[in-house]
Amino acid sequence: MSIQQYIKNIFNAVKTLLKGMCVTGYYFFHPKEIITQQYPDNRATLKLADRFKGEVVMLHDENNEHACTGCTACELACPNGTIKIITQFDITPDGKKKKALNTFVYHLELCTMCNLCVEACPTGAITMAQNFEHSVYDRKQLTKILNKPGSKIRAGVE
Repeated sequence: MSIQQYIKNIFNAVKTLLKGMCVTGYYFFHPKEIITQQYPDNRATLKLADRFKGEVVMLHDENNEHACTGCTACELACPNGTIKIITQFDITPDGKKKKALNTFVYHLELCTMCNLCVEACPTGAITMAQNFEHSVYDRKQLTKILNKPGSKIRAGVE
């Protein structure tokens, strides 16, 4: 390396350092424009971006009804087996067998928050929530059953 190239590298390094220090200096004199969240001190006022994905949840209404038909589209769309749908066959009033959701198992510890399961769901039964505090001492607590006990499919969802 020539001496000229060496001096040029030093000049570029100093220039980059000063550029970063200008940004730091700007925020030092304009504290109201700082966007860094002071978590956990600001839990009450914490504002997350709308695009933030924290975990998959199944939506239930006030009658404990959901829109999941047990079609397993979300399970098939998941790239790493985070979702396991356990179905059962119910007999309709017509006497026909119909597949229905028994248990919706979600392994949060495996989830990459890719949102592919939500996109694949034809009925919009699941969505991504903004829950982000998932620290636990026992890994088994990260396996969740998303359908609530006693819940059933909402009438009119096919």
